[in-house]
Amino acid sequence: MSLRLITSAVLALVACIAQADGPAPAISYTRDIQPIFTEKCVACHACYDSACQLNLGSGEGAARGASKVPVYDGERSQATPTTRLFYDAFGKQAWQQKGFYSVLDAQGSQAALMARMLELGHNAPLQPNAKLPEDIVLGLNRENMCAMPGEFNAYAGAHPKEGMPLAVTGLTDQQYQTLQRWLASGAPIDEQGLAPSAKEALQVQQWENLFNQPGARESLVARWLFEHLFLAHIYFENGEPGHFFQWVRSRTPSGQPIDLIATRRPNDDPGTRVYYRLWSVQGVIVHKTHITYPFSAEKMARIKELFYAGNWQVNALPGYGPGRRANPFETFEAIPAKARYQFMLDNAEYFVRTFIRGPVCRGQIATDVIRDNFWTLFQDPDHDLYITDARYRGQATPLLAMPGQNDDVGSVLSLWLAYRDKRNAYEALRRDSYADLPPPSWSNLWAGNDNALLSIFRHFDSASVTKGLIGEVPQTMWLFDYPLLERTYYQLAVNFDVFGNVSHQAQTRLYFDLIRNGAEQNFLRLMPADSREDFMDDWYQNSGKLKLWLDYEAIDDDKPTGLHLSENDPKRDFANQLLARYGDLNASPDPINRCMGAYCSRDGVDPAIQDAEQALSRLTSRPAAGLKVIDQLPEATMLRVETASGKRVVYSMLRNRAHSNVAFLLGEAYRYQPGLDTVTIYPGVLSSYPNFMFNIPAQEVPEFVAEMERAKDAKRFEKIVDRWGVRRSHPLFWQYFHDLSAYIRETTPVEEGVLDMNRYENL
Repeated sequence: MSLRLITSAVLALVACIAQADGPAPAISYTRDIQPIFTEKCVACHACYDSACQLNLGSGEGAARGASKVPVYDGERSQATPTTRLFYDAFGKQAWQQKGFYSVLDAQGSQAALMARMLELGHNAPLQPNAKLPEDIVLGLNRENMCAMPGEFNAYAGAHPKEGMPLAVTGLTDQQYQTLQRWLASGAPIDEQGLAPSAKEALQVQQWENLFNQPGARESLVARWLFEHLFLAHIYFENGEPGHFFQWVRSRTPSGQPIDLIATRRPNDDPGTRVYYRLWSVQGVIVHKTHITYPFSAEKMARIKELFYAGNWQVNALPGYGPGRRANPFETFEAIPAKARYQFMLDNAEYFVRTFIRGPVCRGQIATDVIRDNFWTLFQDPDHDLYITDARYRGQATPLLAMPGQNDDVGSVLSLWLAYRDKRNAYEALRRDSYADLPPPSWSNLWAGNDNALLSIFRHFDSASVTKGLIGEVPQTMWLFDYPLLERTYYQLAVNFDVFGNVSHQAQTRLYFDLIRNGAEQNFLRLMPADSREDFMDDWYQNSGKLKLWLDYEAIDDDKPTGLHLSENDPKRDFANQLLARYGDLNASPDPINRCMGAYCSRDGVDPAIQDAEQALSRLTSRPAAGLKVIDQLPEATMLRVETASGKRVVYSMLRNRAHSNVAFLLGEAYRYQPGLDTVTIYPGVLSSYPNFMFNIPAQEVPEFVAEMERAKDAKRFEKIVDRWGVRRSHPLFWQYFHDLSAYIRETTPVEEGVLDMNRYENL
């Protein structure tokens, strides 16, 4: 070895020793702290349902701190001030003026609240992969315990095993020491906001130019588009991975810093001239609020084709206010109805996700009155009277107003009755008008692209939307026309206020019950006339009969369908013909749940995975009365199946709860029919809120299925969990949990986001 190399090696060794003896390098929030929060904290601390509103998806959220005021409060008589991160205030002082308190600041000689919570958790490690103590309450039943710094000792005394991270495999020693050093040094935050790349900035400019064109017609279209895209996480063609943008209203035009107009709703009066701007989505992307929408040159051309190709004019721009919010059909009546509907159809999955999956993190507002699984179809614009018949449109528009703008608690009943009667008048108009048309045929169903067929699964207080027809033929199906799709979107996305009071929330839920009924009635027109009453009797059993009599308009049980369907089981025959006719639009086949022969697995996958799917198919489409293990399953269980070569596939095992009817907001337990519950198993992560996970070697899947078939009670099921389950205390919990997000990244990259574990159960 040359003298120069020896000298270099000695100098390098001396430098390393000197560095080891010197002070530890400064901790960077961006480099060192946020990755720990993302791995171990964001799964519980993100969005409105973060415990104590502590959002650890960004430095701004960490600095904001916590609040004792819950966002979700179904009993408050007055709406509460909004506390939307990056929207309603900026900086620690501004948030403290809104009632937040720091979790990062030391209190005199006392360590920061976060440091003490982390120490409490670090000193009470969990027994590896064991059930947690029953006295630790988890999930939605957990009380919102938001200890302020001066209340920590009392909290720790009452809950010695409930430090942070709560009831889950905790931080590594290195992560713990890093966080404690950072907190002891004053918790400095060096976070830089995400900025668009040069290519993205150019596209931002092009889209802002489109949305801010001069002219009354252009202004009205921009307002309508904004109200339909304000929830979207927009990504650009050839954009940077992980870069998403949102539309906001600003006081400043393009080229200047955004001066945000932070109104309560996106259609509230801005009080000033509006510029529509795109800004970067900040913080960690979480799956539950990540509703994506693509922007491209083709999308811009499509918007221009739909909205600007005709010669329609705007005589006067509409104002804002409760009346305008209540009836967007009147507000935007100058825009051709076909353009509005076609724009929504082109990306129907996005729009259905906005009100079914929802951005508000806890979707029970919408899910109380829907079934656990159903398919959704759309009426073709050329067969939608609201699109094709101006006279009908003029008659229908005044009847399409929606409640929720007046939140007076004492007026809930009178408001509900008024809007119910108006809605029923519309349903009567629709029924009688469509009765004069030729019987509906297959051409009545829109089949423009793969958004035409959607599957919806409810997971108690959340739900998911997936392209294609998934699962066994469901008990009910929905058929959206334009008035129904637009009303649903406005009622549950645009006009819904998660910070609203009990009156606003009750009106929203009650009207969605009418929307569901309308979607069912639309579908029934495709069924033979003499079968429709039987379907209604099945969907509205027991107390549902009373609701049919009290609140719903009578169905058309006379006008025939134009479809040729089996008299014995017309709905199943319809489903089979639908699958055959629109197979090219079905996102992927589903042999696991709809096995038509001896082979119940997908083509073109690893033979070991095919064998696993063949075995898993034995669990699907069987009622709980004959497959007792269903009684032990939570709403959404993930199955991680790994082959001997290391390849893994993730499946969602969804429990479909059966009900005699879903026509009431309360009393679900009285309408529950547990013996009719079934399971759907499908490749992919079909819930933002996994309730549990099993990690199963592919060669053991047949044995896993056999044990599931034999599990008649909780004790036998617990043995399955002991062998294959990934409990919250599993040493590799976080590795397996985040592998679900990794699987989303590998299969549908743009949809990746951190999943929520607030509902992960203690099995």
